[in-house]
Amino acid sequence: MKWILTFLLLSSLGVQSQNLPKGFSYINDISPTIQADLRYCHNNNFMGVPVNGYEENILITTTPTAQALKKVQDELATKNLGLKIYDAYRPQTAVNHFVKWARIVNDTLMKQQYYPKINKRHLFKKGYISSKSGHSRGSTVDLTIINLETGEELDMGSPYDFFGISSHIAYDSLSDQQKKNRQLLQKVMNKHGFRSYSKEWWHFTLRGEPFPKTFFDFPVK
Repeated sequence: MKWILTFLLLSSLGVQSQNLPKGFSYINDISPTIQADLRYCHNNNFMGVPVNGYEENILITTTPTAQALKKVQDELATKNLGLKIYDAYRPQTAVNHFVKWARIVNDTLMKQQYYPKINKRHLFKKGYISSKSGHSRGSTVDLTIINLETGEELDMGSPYDFFGISSHIAYDSLSDQQKKNRQLLQKVMNKHGFRSYSKEWWHFTLRGEPFPKTFFDFPVK
């Protein structure tokens, strides 16, 4: 009996040791209806393999970011719309995996889908891959809008993580509906405290982020 109690105590301590760092939260603890589609957990990404550091399809951000996302979700819900998040907190381990992959120039498994017009040798020079990422600070998210009834993503005119000018916010060769969808996303995110990134319609960072100079490396789980 004593052995069992000791085992249970050690097990509970193990679970407790996996608590998030102070200032971080699981998004779904704050806004349960936000959808998660962490592409880096699986093969559906520009590398074509699961990315190191992503152990579960679960969303983590700094607590103020999660609280701001709840406000976005609540506003969108009045239009029967909601958020789907492709990436949130990203461990430095994952960024290192990106860098390692980018240096293997003959690994172009997903080129046609994600970077058809870019030579992989130029991904660093053009800023698509970097040794540091704002996602690792915990207050940056990649996301889109979905229809809450159907679960379908609104048409934004280019896929998530597509390396090219069609992903730029101001890209003009879009249908009227695609432009309207992008404008809605930008407007609601900006309204609730996020700043945009001009080259990626899906990318937003919380203004006044709590850890502007800290790059974290705990796993996504």
